[in-house]
Amino acid sequence: MTGTLTGRTVIMSGGSRGIGLAIALRAARDGANIALLAKTADPHPNLEGTVYTAAREIENAGGNALPVVGDVRNDDDIAAAVAKTVAQFGGIDVCVNNASAIDLSPTEALSMKRYDLMQDINVRGTFALSRACLPHLRESANPHILTLSPPLNLAPHWLGKHVGYTMAKYGMTLCALGIAEEVRNDGIASNALWPRTLIATAAVRNLLGGQDSVNRSRTPEIVADAAYLVVTTAAGQRTGQTLIDDEVLAEAEIRDLSRYVTGTGATDLELDIFLD
Repeated sequence: MTGTLTGRTVIMSGGSRGIGLAIALRAARDGANIALLAKTADPHPNLEGTVYTAAREIENAGGNALPVVGDVRNDDDIAAAVAKTVAQFGGIDVCVNNASAIDLSPTEALSMKRYDLMQDINVRGTFALSRACLPHLRESANPHILTLSPPLNLAPHWLGKHVGYTMAKYGMTLCALGIAEEVRNDGIASNALWPRTLIATAAVRNLLGGQDSVNRSRTPEIVADAAYLVVTTAAGQRTGQTLIDDEVLAEAEIRDLSRYVTGTGATDLELDIFLD
């Protein structure tokens, strides 16, 4: 274990809210430098937070923040975010692929515009940001790529659900695993991380069952704590894995997960999609 992100630099796609922001705040408590590449410059009527409010929270938590307004679908925006991060903080130690679009429509109901959106943000965005960070990660003492995507569950009942979204999320995981093998000899770790249960986020509230699903969820902090453990482990010790948040915590002897329940004290937790 390297054990800390003090003085380390994290670049993340998204991060204005939810799991991404929780990961950023956990890193900030160590005094990490955190660059956020996110689209939300102005308040959204249905979503809390902007890249600027997230930056303020990061600074208040003890970190150094660099908010970059941009779109992970745009190559110039990615290049600018990476360049600004390196110029301000001197390098990149951790790349977190957090940005993701979701649409659970069945195939015939899914417009090609929405299909393209998921492919471009989830798969292409993950590949493009990881690719742009690689030269700088090679200069890091403990380089990590962490992608928030699920294990490749090929059970027919998952393959037959929301095919467009499944392809996009599995594409993220394939990217994480493929890059892990490609750069293994460079000492760069690349892993995927997914929550065991639903997480109380805007996506769950708005798209996956409303308040009832939120009441059966854990808080984003469980994913943040698992992510922290992954990226503070020596890169050579763990790469090319699809990880589940509570399993990562259990390996660190953290088995009391009561702190991560929602405000209702949920006991009947709902498994996240792609998990059986």
